[in-house]
Amino acid sequence: MHINKYLKWLAVASSFGMLLILLGGALVTKTESGMGCGRHWPGCNGQLIPDVITAEVLIEFSHRLVTGAVGILIVALAIWAWRSLGHVRETKFLSVMAIFFLVLQALIGAAQVKWGQGDFILALHFGISLISFASVLLLTLLIFEVDRKFDTDKISIGKTLKIHTIGVTLYSYIVIYTGALVRHTNSSLVCNDWPLCRNDNFSLPTNLYEWVQMGHRTAAGLIFIWILVIAIHVIKNYKDQRAIYWGWITTLILVSLQVCSGMFVVLTKLNLYISLLHSLFISLLFGLLCYMILLLSRSQLRK
Repeated sequence: MHINKYLKWLAVASSFGMLLILLGGALVTKTESGMGCGRHWPGCNGQLIPDVITAEVLIEFSHRLVTGAVGILIVALAIWAWRSLGHVRETKFLSVMAIFFLVLQALIGAAQVKWGQGDFILALHFGISLISFASVLLLTLLIFEVDRKFDTDKISIGKTLKIHTIGVTLYSYIVIYTGALVRHTNSSLVCNDWPLCRNDNFSLPTNLYEWVQMGHRTAAGLIFIWILVIAIHVIKNYKDQRAIYWGWITTLILVSLQVCSGMFVVLTKLNLYISLLHSLFISLLFGLLCYMILLLSRSQLRK
């Protein structure tokens, strides 16, 4: 089946745009620009377009503009994909998911601006945006699959890998939530050393902020070990299935980059560029894990 080239371009632009939304949201939080437009939404400081531009206003208002523009692209992609690829099982579900969670994350962001939210609620914001990104990414991969850009027709996954795939994907959301909680509770630098909170003193955390920080580090360490175990299993048993084999190799690379960037975030005292890379790696990792779930849903049980 031949896919319109403009649909492909729209899909790629939408996926890239969702990454910009995710990184833009992280930038707003990391630079403490959330109140750059005051308690006004969708306007900014009482105006449709602010006439006084500070760094905080520029970051917050730009994030809103990007979210609105990309939102239009995603709605267009969902409708076009539905009409062109509605016969593909996953298309309609992913189209609805992409739009629903895009709107939901925008509403949570608006609610934070208008009325404020607790840290534990705000930590969900990034995770909800990730689900929308994953849905758009999977729609994009479906479009290129249908056009036979890569072959995923003959997928056969054993019970062990199925259990691990579902488990680690669900667990990754816990890791993501704890990471967002570190950011929103301002716990990023409560522990100045790595991997321990204080390398010269092996002791339990002494306050909520240390528990949040060390809880996230522990969760991140466990997902690295888990994905390493899965990758070894795949290397031994799935060399004949390229999508599975290279998918998990890439997943291991991404989780390694995620751990390393997390370490450097602490050691560089929240260097902005490294912090944004940290957000980028977890976004790509979650998207790839969701794709592994999609492949799993198609597979025949491997003996």
